[in-house]
Amino acid sequence: MAKLKKEMNIIINGVGGQGLITLQKVLALAAIKSERDVKTSELHGLSQRGGSVEAHVRYGKKTYSPLVPKGQATMIFSLETQEALVASYYASKKAQTIFFINQYRTPTFTETIPDEKILSELKRISSNIFLIPASDICQKELGNPVVAGIFLLGFAFFGNHEKAVPLKRILDPYETTLEVSSLEGALREVVPEKYLELNLKAFNLGKDYKI
Repeated sequence: MAKLKKEMNIIINGVGGQGLITLQKVLALAAIKSERDVKTSELHGLSQRGGSVEAHVRYGKKTYSPLVPKGQATMIFSLETQEALVASYYASKKAQTIFFINQYRTPTFTETIPDEKILSELKRISSNIFLIPASDICQKELGNPVVAGIFLLGFAFFGNHEKAVPLKRILDPYETTLEVSSLEGALREVVPEKYLELNLKAFNLGKDYKI
């Protein structure tokens, strides 16, 4: 039986304008609602210009630092495909890190790295990788790709699919578990009212998505 974890270490990264900080706030508030000790940190960089953004969320029975140490991430949400390579610094086989990657590319003047190469590199450190076109799905179904992170949140914690078995094994019965009511309640408090229905739809769309 796998050793039970007492702390959840989450990395959220991508580029400015993708809703990373909203995702961070929702996760942190949901953990508070679940009576967990929570610490967060943000590295904005050049977020207003579409530069890299990185956010940390840590929670459990007791959490002492806001920064996820190298190789200790439990979950990584990368809202831009190439940014997953940047976040791999925090991943490891020992931590059984799970990647939730939005299959989306930010327009750039530099050469992009093919998805196959990115996946090949990530598989060296994790066997739990989900590459999902969340932005495209949200654009098609909801008319707005910015809620891709909330879509991935619903998929990560409550997705009904066979490949989620490793995730459920890691999350199930200890301090790192969050209830759906806590996440939905956090969404209602964090997201402005005029965008709330859109975000709730994205969350539920992620819960129902199958691969």
